[in-house]
Amino acid sequence: MRPPATSLNAILKAMRRFRRSRRGSAAVEFAFVAPLFFVLLFAIIETALVFFAAQVLETGTHDSARLLLTHQAQDNGMTQAQFKQDLCNRVNVLLSCDGVYVDVKSYAEGTAVTISDPIDGSGNFVNNFTYQTVPAGSTSTVVVRAFYQWPMFVTGLGYNIANIGRNTSSSKRLLAATAAFRVEP
Repeated sequence: MRPPATSLNAILKAMRRFRRSRRGSAAVEFAFVAPLFFVLLFAIIETALVFFAAQVLETGTHDSARLLLTHQAQDNGMTQAQFKQDLCNRVNVLLSCDGVYVDVKSYAEGTAVTISDPIDGSGNFVNNFTYQTVPAGSTSTVVVRAFYQWPMFVTGLGYNIANIGRNTSSSKRLLAATAAFRVEP
């Protein structure tokens, strides 16, 4: 049995209206674009935070290294823990002191400066740092390095700038700051 012509016309008319209607299309388009937009937005924010934290660590390291440059650390008998605490006081606005690592090495005049990468071949952080202060009257070269493991959050979404534990749930970006100088006599 055929439906009455008036009801068929009504159905066809409703289909044409539905096809031409644009109400709700913005919501559908936003549903398609929003996830990509938010992933990109969070990746930009995370990258900016990483760069900002690295700059805070760099500035704090240079300010603390000045204590060694001017012999204030050596003259006051500053230990590794005290030097680290001085650095922590400078960077605690953004970085937790528990995650700050300090490496201070002294090289005699004319000796080649060699520094090792704190990330091994497997992508693990290796903490084998020392604290060597310069004897009084020396003109040695001092290399001060500070490290911080910054946790990554957006890395699981395909954007990955982690260099420690890459592609794991605990991936981190190792922030590093270095100051090298010849000590004043």
